[in-house]
Amino acid sequence: MRKVITLAIAGVFALQSGISIAKAKETKLPEIVVTATRTKTSVESAPGIVEVVSSKEINATQPFTLDEALKDLPGVLTKRGKGLMDTLASIMLRGIPDQKRTLIMIDGIILNNPYYGGVKLGGIFPENIKRIEVVEGPVSSLYGGYAMGGVVNVITKMPKKLEIKAKVGYGSGFSRGKAMDDLKKVFVSVGNRLNKFSYFVSYGREETNGYPTNPVIKSSPPAGTSGATYTKYIKYGSVSTGYILGDKGDNTYWDDGVLIKLGYEFNKEHSITVDFLRLRYGYGYDTPHTYIYNSTTLQPVYLPSEYDFIGGYGGRIEDILGVTWKKLIAGKYRVKAVISYLNTEKDWYVLPQWGADFSGGAGKLSNTYQRRYYGDLQVSFPIFQNHLIILGGSVTEDYAKTTEKTLANWATTEFTLGTSYESKGKTRNIGIFLQDSWFVSPIVTFYTGVRADFWETYDGYVNQAGQTPKSYPKNSETAISPKIAVVIKPTQKTTIKASIGKAFRCPTIYELYRTWVSSWGTTYKSNPYLKPEKVWAGDIGLYQKLWKGANFEVTYFYNQLEDLIYRKTVGSTKEYINVGKAVSQGVEVGFNQKLKNWFKFFLNITYTDSEIKKNDADPATVGKRLTFVPLWMGNAGIDVKKGKFSGFVIGHYVSKVYADDENRDNISGVFGSYDGYFVVDAGVGYSFNKNARAFLKITNLFNKKYYQYYKAPERAWFAEVSFRF
Repeated sequence: MRKVITLAIAGVFALQSGISIAKAKETKLPEIVVTATRTKTSVESAPGIVEVVSSKEINATQPFTLDEALKDLPGVLTKRGKGLMDTLASIMLRGIPDQKRTLIMIDGIILNNPYYGGVKLGGIFPENIKRIEVVEGPVSSLYGGYAMGGVVNVITKMPKKLEIKAKVGYGSGFSRGKAMDDLKKVFVSVGNRLNKFSYFVSYGREETNGYPTNPVIKSSPPAGTSGATYTKYIKYGSVSTGYILGDKGDNTYWDDGVLIKLGYEFNKEHSITVDFLRLRYGYGYDTPHTYIYNSTTLQPVYLPSEYDFIGGYGGRIEDILGVTWKKLIAGKYRVKAVISYLNTEKDWYVLPQWGADFSGGAGKLSNTYQRRYYGDLQVSFPIFQNHLIILGGSVTEDYAKTTEKTLANWATTEFTLGTSYESKGKTRNIGIFLQDSWFVSPIVTFYTGVRADFWETYDGYVNQAGQTPKSYPKNSETAISPKIAVVIKPTQKTTIKASIGKAFRCPTIYELYRTWVSSWGTTYKSNPYLKPEKVWAGDIGLYQKLWKGANFEVTYFYNQLEDLIYRKTVGSTKEYINVGKAVSQGVEVGFNQKLKNWFKFFLNITYTDSEIKKNDADPATVGKRLTFVPLWMGNAGIDVKKGKFSGFVIGHYVSKVYADDENRDNISGVFGSYDGYFVVDAGVGYSFNKNARAFLKITNLFNKKYYQYYKAPERAWFAEVSFRF
């Protein structure tokens, strides 16, 4: 709470200074977005809460990842526990937890994976981005599943003239072993427009030696040793105690990404664009560290066994291909078609098995292959002079197959001893939608829309060694998603928005078919009869332009979630079922001040109250807060560009969150906890000329020590030079 008050006080001083210095002339044209309505609409006129991050803003702060580019926005929670090495990083909106309840797209192509609904963000480089459009609130009426909290649409670049860029950078922690050590990054791109043909090609790679993220904790120190450290930590959602004996080594990581974008413009109203992305990453652990030593010989020892100190490794390879076609027909009908193919060739990891040591031993290789075919067609056209109709539909077919194999040697994946587990399944979704934009007057616009989705799952199969193989029957559900919104502009400086709508998320292939038995005898049971999760949500907001270059906004939102999917425990079996109901509501407040093109100040605060109302799977969770939904979030920062110099200072505050539904993980500062934190990042750039720039960035400037399950990176620096021709 103290950090939120600090942010608010900073805002008051900024308001006072802004009044005295805001003499700059505001010349900015209305910002246009397409995600909120599927057609070009100004941010002010779009229904619901819309935020835009431009390439200029991305260039000012030089984020390493897509989610980092969004963490300054109100109502947006980005979860990244250990820097680049966190392969489960996520983006969540509007107090609705988990990545699978927020839709992520790139150029209109769905990125949420077929297996569990998450998004692997490695390889998506911010340097490729023209802008990011964030629509908060339910938008299933236009986009179908996943869009319970909202939608994030990444629009990539397409230069209009020859443009060549190159960038190289290096950084490390101020203290070795405390942050991402030896972080290296390279990025190159070339784009051009040749008459009617355009292209953009880029390649980026980043890698780091990381830092230790996985401690070795045991209930007691091995006999005859010294050096162990007593600690509390989170285990299975509860507070436990033990002793830290060492760690599994520096958590190494690399990723790279290729983007090829081709476009052909037949004329101003007829074009086709092709996107291809190849995204890869890999992670592992280098030499483990022991903190204990033999009390007699004083030699370091790896006890109870070397197995306890071994970390796994893994990686991912994914290809995405999309084609977008746009055409104006008969001077009235705007047609847009998108088809895409997502192919996750490998999504794998290796875990050493009991008895393995540093030199080798048995291991387990798990790999999940994923595939998606997606097609979307829409037609927009005006009727009755003051209505714009959008009519369309989409078809999605997902497939995922998980295979586990026994390895003769965990250190290599070349020699397998047979398949020990396999599960697979398919889902299909067919949706049709209709939206009417009714321009009642220059002051009032109504938006009404509805979408019907017909979802089915089939070809489910599970086969685990020692168990009877099982095939699952088909299952199907229907979801209806309506939405109504109004935008009122009583004056040129005032905009009032209100909306109410329904959204859903269909069960993932993991929830439907991933049944498995753990080594300790617990059966984690899937459920092919799961129903979609649903949310009814509404919001009302005021947007007020103050003096020139300044604006203020405040929004109240309310979410009522139903049929949430939880695991029900019966004896040694944990099974997914639809039982949960929850409510989250809150307020977002934001202020921005811009002076010409050289100064920007922003402040935003988000308050979100959440509560589980019903959970037959675990009644003890009723009355508890939703997982990963902070009570308070806040951001404040300045961005300055004057002459050849540029710089920024941004503070981020997030209050403590719970990872356990019963909120039992109520301590902070230990492994497994999700602490509240206030972190300040800063950077300064210098442009030698229009073609060359140097940039220095310091993350976690005041060296805040906190945990986001893993120990978060401490203070680090990163320097880069970029060239543009």
